[in-house]
Amino acid sequence: MSDEPTPEGQAKPARRNFYGRVHGKTLRDSQKTYLAEDLGRVSLAGVSAAANPARAVLDPVALFGGRPVWLEVGFGGGEHLVHMAAMYPAVGIIGCEPFVNGIAMLLGKIRTAGVENLRIHPGDVRDLFDVLPDACLDKVFLNYPDPWPKARHHRRRFVTQGYLQALARVTKPGAEFRVATDIPDYVRQTLEEVPQAGFVLEHQAGLGGAWGDWLSTRYEQKAMREGRAPHYLTFRRAG
Repeated sequence: MSDEPTPEGQAKPARRNFYGRVHGKTLRDSQKTYLAEDLGRVSLAGVSAAANPARAVLDPVALFGGRPVWLEVGFGGGEHLVHMAAMYPAVGIIGCEPFVNGIAMLLGKIRTAGVENLRIHPGDVRDLFDVLPDACLDKVFLNYPDPWPKARHHRRRFVTQGYLQALARVTKPGAEFRVATDIPDYVRQTLEEVPQAGFVLEHQAGLGGAWGDWLSTRYEQKAMREGRAPHYLTFRRAG
């Protein structure tokens, strides 16, 4: 795609490489049913370039009726996302995840919990950033992101400027950005890169220092079983 301005005045995004898994082990029949019956109801329309070639901006008020809007980047199996949606029914929450197996697990949890205040983008978060308006997010979660442990792959991490500058554009001044990880080098890069995008570190804690409304995810529990300690970082969008 070119960078030629669209009729809305936005530049079309350049063609992107996507790294990471999209499919995993074979889905159970129940998970296939969730995808077939429920995904369309909770998916955001008009996020992909194919569905929205002009990259027209989404309207969060139309989505959530003027409620505060939160985003979880890479929701994994969806337990934290559903927990937050149930705990804060007066908030609208968007979850972004390209991994089909995780999406199917989330849809099962949505059925069980009966939450109505969330929407998902089953794809690359950069596509979502392209169509979100400026300063629309009140809180963002990045929980146990792919660590990309090899040094040559660190540029693929979310905590790089390509992602963070886009995140900064769509977050409100004063918005909270939470990061949870069990990888010390991810903490290092987070502390180096996130402030460069206009976020101020408010708090950093280890085991026992999670947020009061935190729900430990299966990724965190696996890390702790394997002897890797969690780290919790809280940033605030400057401005």
